[in-house]
Amino acid sequence: MVRLKQLFEEKSSQILNIYTTAGYPKLGDTEEVVLRLAGSGADLVELGMPYSDPMADGETIQKSSEVALKNGMTLDLLFEQSRAIREQSNIPMILMGYLNQMLQYGAEKFLKAAADNGIDGMTIPDLPMEIYKDSYKTLFEQYGLGISFLVTPETSNERIRLADDLSSGFLYVVSQSKITGSSTDLSQAQIQYFERLQEMNLKSPWLIGFGIHDANTFNQACEYGQGAIIGSAFIRYLGQHGVASAGDFVAKLVEDEIA
Repeated sequence: MVRLKQLFEEKSSQILNIYTTAGYPKLGDTEEVVLRLAGSGADLVELGMPYSDPMADGETIQKSSEVALKNGMTLDLLFEQSRAIREQSNIPMILMGYLNQMLQYGAEKFLKAAADNGIDGMTIPDLPMEIYKDSYKTLFEQYGLGISFLVTPETSNERIRLADDLSSGFLYVVSQSKITGSSTDLSQAQIQYFERLQEMNLKSPWLIGFGIHDANTFNQACEYGQGAIIGSAFIRYLGQHGVASAGDFVAKLVEDEIA
């Protein structure tokens, strides 16, 4: 979590978080993909833990998870890959996955393995905040791992405050009430939602995700939050252009050339 805190202390805007599915396109590609992203200027990498029943993922990320699982991706291998990345790069890395994955592995065993292998935090969309607070908060703190809770346009101010209080990584601001992968520009309703969050003077830095896919939507999101998360657009790019071009994605983002 130290690396996450340092990132937000040193950079207060235009933070670029790239999501990539571990084990995609090929089983051994995770290390190269992350290192190319780190070398090209990404600030943070979100490693997706492939899962057979992802509740928040759109078609693009679902398919990448299916490929990764068919490739033979496991959590143990993911931890081996994250350790190899950490030996070569100091880029903050968080895991994005689901509560059942953590429970099947064993909650404390999972958190210890993550911490021991260079992971800085977690995003677990289906982990209820109350259960986290009562059952897992102490363990996350023990192993020095941050957690990022999600808020949506439908989340009440009371629940937003709770998510803000409990998030020790950043607040994950879902831009729309849809699964990942939308490719439309930000709407007036979304902008009003972001303005509502700004008016709340939240203590946590917040990154906007879901539907951020090009330089225009990234820059729009950064007018409100500290940065944004790009996932489906990167997975599509990776599938089309290959691992060797992974670093080009960030450069093309700046030039607004992402398809």
